[in-house]
Amino acid sequence: MSWLNAVVQGVLLGGLYALVAAGLSLVFGVMRIVNLAHGVLAVGAAYLSLLVTEQLGWHPFLTLLLVVPVMALVGYALQRGLLDRALQGGELAPLLVTFGLAVVLQNLLLEQFSADSQRLPVGELATASIRITDGLSIGWFPLLAALVGVLVIAGLGQFLARTRTGRAMRATSDDQEAARLMGIDNRRLYAVATAIALGTVAIAGVFLGARTTFDPGSGATTLIFAFEAVVIGGLGSLWGTLLGGVVLGVAQNVGAAIDPAYGILAGHLVFLVILASRPRGLLPAAVAR
Repeated sequence: MSWLNAVVQGVLLGGLYALVAAGLSLVFGVMRIVNLAHGVLAVGAAYLSLLVTEQLGWHPFLTLLLVVPVMALVGYALQRGLLDRALQGGELAPLLVTFGLAVVLQNLLLEQFSADSQRLPVGELATASIRITDGLSIGWFPLLAALVGVLVIAGLGQFLARTRTGRAMRATSDDQEAARLMGIDNRRLYAVATAIALGTVAIAGVFLGARTTFDPGSGATTLIFAFEAVVIGGLGSLWGTLLGGVVLGVAQNVGAAIDPAYGILAGHLVFLVILASRPRGLLPAAVAR
């Protein structure tokens, strides 16, 4: 039963990884860039939630009402003020710009909040669980995080498939020049896509901050897990990102069941095996196709 428990907990963890990786997948699918500041932005959202919790006494989940729109505005401003110019410099420029942005943001967080570890308080929800059998229990918080991850992925997919703006994003992703000839403003669409991506990053940051401790240096680990989930599932595929997150989560939990020291290593090994055998991922597809 311990192996079944490891798999179940891994699936739930995978839902959280998918939530973390959703914004990264969206930005790559629409603009074909990898945002290396993704992880530190998620940590920044967690710190913003912590600040609101301490100053106003709000529950961390209630702070999403403030954190999500703030991060969305930050994303819109970053795209219009910084990333638009980087996109004109070729494929390497956005990587360098987002890397530099990650370094700057991490040091700003370090100056403001110090290197002390923090955690968002969610009360009894952090330890409450549903007992299925003697050897299997499902925590309410991991279950909630996984469900939110699935809902975010599904919501992004429906947005891209059914809304006018979403279809325009897909058209721009497929052929930017043709979309521009049809009157689509790709700069505005990119800014909207980045705003949506950072809105999902805000949700992910709050859930990550409630699940475990975080500090200004946690962004690197967050980026690695998100990137692995995206690559395993298939670059640009939202449902592939969910699958990639589940595969990564199960690999880590099964590895930890064998030996606690093997948890993270098992996830990295699975990532390398899939990257070597299926470079395009398990579900290679364009965004929302």
